[in-house]
Amino acid sequence: MPKVAIIGNTTWGNTLASLLSGKGTLVKLWTRSEAEAEELNQGKHSYSSTHNIKEALDRTDLAIWAVPSQKLRQNVILTKSYLTKSMLLMSAAKGLEADTGKRMSQVITDEIPLALGEQICVLSGPNLAKEIAHGLPAAAVIASHDITVAKKAQELMKCENFTIFTSDDVIGVELGGALKNIIALGAGMVDGLGLGDNAKAAFITRGWTELVSLGTALGAKVDTFYGLAGLGDLIATCASNLSRNHYVGYELAKGRSLPEIHNSMSQVAEGIYTTMATHHLAQELGTKLPITEIIYNVLFHDLPVKEAENAFRRLI
Repeated sequence: MPKVAIIGNTTWGNTLASLLSGKGTLVKLWTRSEAEAEELNQGKHSYSSTHNIKEALDRTDLAIWAVPSQKLRQNVILTKSYLTKSMLLMSAAKGLEADTGKRMSQVITDEIPLALGEQICVLSGPNLAKEIAHGLPAAAVIASHDITVAKKAQELMKCENFTIFTSDDVIGVELGGALKNIIALGAGMVDGLGLGDNAKAAFITRGWTELVSLGTALGAKVDTFYGLAGLGDLIATCASNLSRNHYVGYELAKGRSLPEIHNSMSQVAEGIYTTMATHHLAQELGTKLPITEIIYNVLFHDLPVKEAENAFRRLI
């Protein structure tokens, strides 16, 4: 029986644990505290939890980090002593590290032994965790520079209601999953301002076009941005009331401050940090991202969303 270790007591981590254990995979979910592990083990789960990282990773076929992007590096550091060449290493986080602008696979590569780098893969796609947790069908993409690694991970991850495709475009799959959150923030603002679906469609199209240009400049394949990990994820995140990033944008448009919104949420809106990282990447590359720049100014320079509306109108 294959064994999967999931690092992170998050909604996505628990959803993946339930999904995989439901098909007969032995799953260990690692938590940051013993109390969390005990609480989870008292629940009606088909997987077990532990606070012992060595136990979680012992004889594991696949290790999955399902943590917020800004916490990935410290979690990789905690686990790296227990990683082996027999394991596949997967990031299930969607975002860019705010301080460095690095993708999640790059963060993992920074911290693990060089010999393990070829085992890295990434998971992305239109994967709203609550829908998957309720048994609704979904699809995702696993990408690795070595397509055989992606296919091995595919075999371990695919389930009846969770279809997995593979790709060798790690850059495109990661950027698609990260950058769409910027557009979701803006789509939430458009909805909060009451500008209508026509305006939102125009905004999403124009915003995605500029971010695809950035992605290809960073080495991604353009086709990836119009597949599951790009357009598919973009549609789900901009349209669903389950989207945390859309929620943040909507609430900003209604006059709430970012700290107030942030403090009211139990989960992370990854687009906030990704907007910061993308702004800095664009500056380094000398690339103009006018829609992203507006969202950046709303988030970090107190630009009122009502003033941003005028800029949105000019751009769409």
